[in-house]
Amino acid sequence: MKFTIRKMTNDDVKKVQAVAKQSWNATYEGIIPNNIQENFLKAAYSDEMMQRRLEGSFLFVVEVDQNVVGFANFSPVKEGGEIELGAIYLLPEYQGKGIGSALLETGINKISGIKDIYINVEKDNQIGKTFYEAKGFEVVKEFDDNFDGHILKTIRMVLHLD
Repeated sequence: MKFTIRKMTNDDVKKVQAVAKQSWNATYEGIIPNNIQENFLKAAYSDEMMQRRLEGSFLFVVEVDQNVVGFANFSPVKEGGEIELGAIYLLPEYQGKGIGSALLETGINKISGIKDIYINVEKDNQIGKTFYEAKGFEVVKEFDDNFDGHILKTIRMVLHLD
């Protein structure tokens, strides 16, 4: 499958919001109640939050046939080379085709100074867990996360690049 990865622009905001909604709904069906998903998506992917992300973090989008089908969001690099992979989402029909791996690699190659990449993944998110384990991420800890009144079992993972 042919795809292109590039830095996100303001013109991509609505498309990224749509990808976030579709992939969240598909991923967390039966794990996180729909109303809590919607509350999270409205807050985390509002126009204002998207503007903040664009200005204060690294955002990459992936296009297939000039349509945005996924994105990755990395935090700025902290002292010591730590970075947080806050999101890597693809529309369900584009998962399992190497695109997520390419998004991760793009962040690793385009953001200088990274030594460790951290990610939080929901324990019941089998697709996410399998993906990160296959990339060499290791479990650091597990914890309960109060997510808008819904307790999530969260796994914190790290990928060491040294």
